[in-house]
Amino acid sequence: MAGLIASIVRSGARVAVVVALAQRLRDRWGQYSALMYMKRNMAVSSKNPYFVKAFSYAANNYIDGYIPLGYNKLRTTLLEKEKQHVERMLEPTKNSWSGKGVSIVNCSDEIKDKDYVAKQIRDVIREVGLSNVVQIVTDNAPLLNVAPTRFASTIVMLKRFRLLKQGHKEMVISEKWSSYKEDNIGKAEFVTEKILSENWWQKIDYILAFTNPIYDVLRSTDTDAPTLHLVHEMWDSMIKKVKSAIYLYERKDEQVLSSFYNVVHSILVQRWTKSSTPLHCLAHSLNPRYYSHQWLRVDPTRVSPHQDIKITNERVKCLKRYFRNEEERRKVNIEFASFSDGRGVFDDHDSLNDIDEVDAKSWWLIHGGKAKFLQPITLRLLGQPSSSSCCERNWSTYSFIHSLKRNKLKPKCAENLVFVHTNLRLLSRKTPQYNKGETMMWDIAGDAFSPIDEENDVLEVVHLSLDEPELERVTFSNDEDINHI
Repeated sequence: MAGLIASIVRSGARVAVVVALAQRLRDRWGQYSALMYMKRNMAVSSKNPYFVKAFSYAANNYIDGYIPLGYNKLRTTLLEKEKQHVERMLEPTKNSWSGKGVSIVNCSDEIKDKDYVAKQIRDVIREVGLSNVVQIVTDNAPLLNVAPTRFASTIVMLKRFRLLKQGHKEMVISEKWSSYKEDNIGKAEFVTEKILSENWWQKIDYILAFTNPIYDVLRSTDTDAPTLHLVHEMWDSMIKKVKSAIYLYERKDEQVLSSFYNVVHSILVQRWTKSSTPLHCLAHSLNPRYYSHQWLRVDPTRVSPHQDIKITNERVKCLKRYFRNEEERRKVNIEFASFSDGRGVFDDHDSLNDIDEVDAKSWWLIHGGKAKFLQPITLRLLGQPSSSSCCERNWSTYSFIHSLKRNKLKPKCAENLVFVHTNLRLLSRKTPQYNKGETMMWDIAGDAFSPIDEENDVLEVVHLSLDEPELERVTFSNDEDINHI
């Protein structure tokens, strides 16, 4: 889905002018955001709880004879000790892997081929433990036929541009705008013509109408939050909203053919086919909300996951791979039948009532204890993300620490700094202080923020997924201890 706008625009020339102007505006915005970069990072640093504690202690405690730490000690022994200290603090998190499972996320700015990716994945599997791995999420790579686009930034700019519609109109009819024409009369007249054209603004509204559902899904999944069990339903809802927006604009009944919608739909289906996995369907099948009468009544075309043939087939694939013992798999299927039909151990009053009131993971923790085979795998799936965003933040941090101006910094030292920084952020998010006080959400828009026109803001489209046989063969062959993951 990330590369949709490029493909859609190529297929629908009528919106090309709007997008081209939005891209010009984005470039101007990039100049402004570059100036804001330092300001925002300074603001985030001042909210860093570790920064605040250090300065508060220094200001309130006099240490006679104290000498600031030396350069060599800071970058060697003390950094290594701090890394070891952070690793000790991470032990409770690591101990939870066996119950919650782990998603391995592979993402790098390095040029990499299938062998490089496979080696990285194998090494991490050995580190976290084969039985703890639930899924692997990989970022795009030049071996994956990447086509860079600007989908998200273009849509954000169009939204802002539409919000300031009246201001833009006042700008081009002002006397001061006439003086600007002397610099480039042709461009000025082009801008004036478009901004004063209601037909042009209607095209912007149209673009936003059918791309907003796509953008919303990207934003919802482009986090490290657990969304694996929500993606399938998001996809179905998104398709319907896109179709509704296009058909409304074209004033057509849903039974009538729309060539433009067919192009958009084919792009969406292609991207979904490459990105979706049987895990999406299994996680979707285990979300109790999708069996409730309240959820089903919203749309008459909705059916429960166990009544959807495609979802059922993918769920069966997953369970066969996870439970290789036929007797265990039979028991799992019996438990799933009871769950999906609301009978057996799942037929009590509270269990049925909580479906619409309690989040999926809490529901399984409360009511799934008697399903001894199904509950463990469900709790693992309901805690997994569906994108590589969390890993991308590491590389954003790495580029912040190690750049051309700091190219003398050794790779090991840079890796240790990223390790300490990233995991301190992780640990701080689990504290009560993270959601209140002056340091509340201190890391939001920190390292991850960059000018909107930088390369790391590019969303990409691929035509090859991790399930591609060639990559899977390289990853999991010639290694007996992990070839059955």
